[in-house]
Amino acid sequence: MSHNATSYQGINTEDCCFNLRKVTRAVTQFYDRHLEPAGIRATQFTLLLTLSAATGKTLTDMAEGLVMDRTTLTRNLKPLEREGLITTLKLADKRTKGYVLTEKGRAAIEKGVPLWHKAQQQIVGQLGAERYGRLLEELKLVRSFANMPKMARIKDFTSK
Repeated sequence: MSHNATSYQGINTEDCCFNLRKVTRAVTQFYDRHLEPAGIRATQFTLLLTLSAATGKTLTDMAEGLVMDRTTLTRNLKPLEREGLITTLKLADKRTKGYVLTEKGRAAIEKGVPLWHKAQQQIVGQLGAERYGRLLEELKLVRSFANMPKMARIKDFTSK
């Protein structure tokens, strides 16, 4: 192993992206285990909740709100549509379609909410309410920085 390869091993211990992805996978698996009796995964639950508040959300609206690319979102919506949890409807703009919950989708949310509450209580209980609140604030700060328009980031980095 070269000197550079050895020194590269330490990058993951301090890399924000790598560590957030590890935490996200672990937390997602935790919520998946809790939501299993509802027959949905944590990612699906989030999508269903997103659709519960609106009628006919477009793919673009959802992708922006969830900070996801459209391709990934489409791939995640297909199983929900196949399982009859969501359906599409035609919108005024014929080039787009809207996604809506079905009754089966609403039932999945109803079954999932108490399971989600139990998981959420365990997370908050382990961290403590104050620390959990601080964690959410810190994550919002990281997201706001990372979500800046690309050109603003490039300008910031080249002006130093």
